[in-house]
Amino acid sequence: MINKKNSIYPSSGGGDIAVIIPCFNEEKTILSVIEEVHSYLPFVKIFVFNNNSTDYSKIIVQSKIDSLIGDRWLYCFDVYSQGKGSVIREAFALVEADIFIMIDADLEHEPSVLPNALNMFIEKSLDMLNISRQGEKDLYRNGHSFGNKLFSRITQYLFGQGITDVLSGYKIFSRAFVKSFPAYSCGYEIEIELAVFALQQHFRIDEISAPYRSRPEGSFSKLSTFKDGFKILAMAIQLCCFERPLLIFGLLSLLSFIIGIVLGIPIVIDFFETSQVQRFPTLFVCVGLGIIGVIFGITGLLANFVTRNTREMRRIAYLWYK
Repeated sequence: MINKKNSIYPSSGGGDIAVIIPCFNEEKTILSVIEEVHSYLPFVKIFVFNNNSTDYSKIIVQSKIDSLIGDRWLYCFDVYSQGKGSVIREAFALVEADIFIMIDADLEHEPSVLPNALNMFIEKSLDMLNISRQGEKDLYRNGHSFGNKLFSRITQYLFGQGITDVLSGYKIFSRAFVKSFPAYSCGYEIEIELAVFALQQHFRIDEISAPYRSRPEGSFSKLSTFKDGFKILAMAIQLCCFERPLLIFGLLSLLSFIIGIVLGIPIVIDFFETSQVQRFPTLFVCVGLGIIGVIFGITGLLANFVTRNTREMRRIAYLWYK
């Protein structure tokens, strides 16, 4: 039996659906997002996680809560560790539901697709449904568009097909996915971590597209093209080393051997011609590269064993909540 002692979810009944909305300085849009989601899914509970907003976002949400009469369906909680990843980690740990919907508070996602998306999610018994963004090119900043395509291609190449918009903040999850997700990230790199986790665990995933809308006047994106882009890249590299260590360390090992062989060929040729080794420094470099190659290979094998064990533990956690 699952312990719900620390849960903030107000209902213990089956079939619960929770909508998680991370919010950081979205006073222009947060109320519209809440009302739109509720209009299409009046039976769900909506959780707004305020992440140190300095504007009137929290006050607006609290005013909406105070105005509710009868059944309460809207809740607001504070997350003091800054970053979207911190919000998602806390939300996944505290909220109890059978299905989780994650949507941004910026009004760029279209809630009208949610009823059909939920039906698809339930009918196919999915663990994650990614809702990719589909809109006019001028709605994207050039850097954001390029970065999203780049990271999506990298993810597809290294971890498998299935997700074309890896950085979309619009997703639906099963309870088993949410409760077994480790959540290492603190910022926007949480999106790529969610995608890689689903692909590496071989969960049942699918993807649909939804219209992508422009922000209203006065609302601005909190995503920094270069700062957050480098964080996402660092997370992609970290996940690659952790989830595919044999590939990464195997390539490094192969590269070390190739460089060592290329540098060593002239030494071998000279030795056969003169019976002397004339370039000892280069020889030492070649031997060193060979040793490094062996170390990389052994490291990759050992790390691969650890990764396989980690996946098995995650699988156990997933089955526990299934």
